[in-house]
Amino acid sequence: MELNVVLLEPEIAANTGNIGRTCAATGARLHLIEPLGFHLTARELKRAGMDYWDSLDVTRYSTWEDFLARNPGAALFFLTTKARRDYTQMQYTPGCYLVFGKESAGIPEEILVGAPERCARIPMVDGARSLNLGNSAAIVMYEALRQNRFDGLSLQGDLHRLSWD
Repeated sequence: MELNVVLLEPEIAANTGNIGRTCAATGARLHLIEPLGFHLTARELKRAGMDYWDSLDVTRYSTWEDFLARNPGAALFFLTTKARRDYTQMQYTPGCYLVFGKESAGIPEEILVGAPERCARIPMVDGARSLNLGNSAAIVMYEALRQNRFDGLSLQGDLHRLSWD
């Protein structure tokens, strides 16, 4: 399944590296919207992304408006603690874009109010503010992939030293 992950003004290199690694492992494209809170050469980014970073399909944008102009008609899903629906209630289609906001503030409400039917949240206990951005992205990415029967991903695995038989 073709999948796109959008990080709007990410602030922490390790989170972006972690998400990049998940994108590389699932064949998803990563979209980074500036300003970034780090340089793409940051040690933490490379450490979290390991050797996957070089094989990652990543595109940078100067602003949210630049992203919209370069991706007209994109099927956007906004992941936010401000949503009323949970992420499993959405119908993720091939080629859709999962949009995550920056760690300190999320997606600006000015963006969210324009598409409340496309906003979803990950359920948490009362009083919890949010989950780690890398964990949130992985949770929602794998739900989108599950809904599309993990199309294009290998479901085979082998033990390295021992045998299942």
